[in-house]
Amino acid sequence: MENKKQVPEAAESGSGEPIGFKPLYAQVRERLMRRLVDGAWLPGMLLPSEMELARQLNVSQGTVRKALDSMTADNLLLRRQGRGTYVAEPEESRIMFQFFRLSPDEGSPNFPDSKVLSTGSASPTKTEKEALGLGDADEVIRIERIRSLSGQPILIETITLPSNRFPDFDHLTIIPNNVYRLYSERWGITIGSAEERLKAIAASARDAAKLGCENGEPLLLISRLARDLENRPVELRWSRCITREIHYAVNLR
Repeated sequence: MENKKQVPEAAESGSGEPIGFKPLYAQVRERLMRRLVDGAWLPGMLLPSEMELARQLNVSQGTVRKALDSMTADNLLLRRQGRGTYVAEPEESRIMFQFFRLSPDEGSPNFPDSKVLSTGSASPTKTEKEALGLGDADEVIRIERIRSLSGQPILIETITLPSNRFPDFDHLTIIPNNVYRLYSERWGITIGSAEERLKAIAASARDAAKLGCENGEPLLLISRLARDLENRPVELRWSRCITREIHYAVNLR
C-alpha cells in the first residue's frame, strides 16, 4: 500500500522547493501538466517510461502511474499497448467525442464539415469581455462558419478568440475544420476543458437564410466557453443548431 503521508518532493530543477500538500499523485500530475503547458511535451510525443519519470520526480512508479492514468482519463494522454504513453493530439476522433455532442437520430456520429463565412478583428462585446477576461483596449477575432453533416447544414456558429493569444491569426489563408488542432499546432494552446449551456431560441432571419430553414424555426443554442490547460478562457463559441434529425447527447457517469 502506498504511503499517503504528505511529504514535499524535490523540484525537478533540483531546488528542493516543495509543491504543496495535496495527494502525492495530484502533485505529480501538476508537475507533468506543467510540461504540457510549457511545451516541453508536444502533441504526439512519446513520454519517458513510468520508471524514468519516477526517478526524475523522486516518487514511486505507482504514484506516477496514477498521475498518468488521471491525465489519460482527461484525454490529455494516450496509452498504446506495447508502445508506451503519448501526448494526445487534438485529432478529429478525440475532439468529436469530447467536444462535439451532436449526433444524428439514426446512424453513427460523424464529425461535421465546415465552411467559413467570415473572419475578422473587432472590439469585444460586454459578454465577450466578461467571458474571456478582456479589457476595454483588447480586441477579439470572430469567425463565423456553417457546419454540415452529409452535406446538410445543421448549425451556424460564431467563434470569438482573444487577439492577444492568437497573434498573426489574420495571416491565415485557410481556417481548417478542426480549429482545436490549429490552436495547438500553431500557438501551442491546448483545449483542456469546456463549459456548455443549452437554450431554445427562434431562428433569426439571417440564420434562417444561411441554414435553409424557416424564419422563427426552433433552434438549439449552445454557448461554449473553452479553457486551456491552465484553466484560462481561450474561446467563446455560439452554435445555433437545427435539431430536426439530430440531438444533443451526453453520457452521464
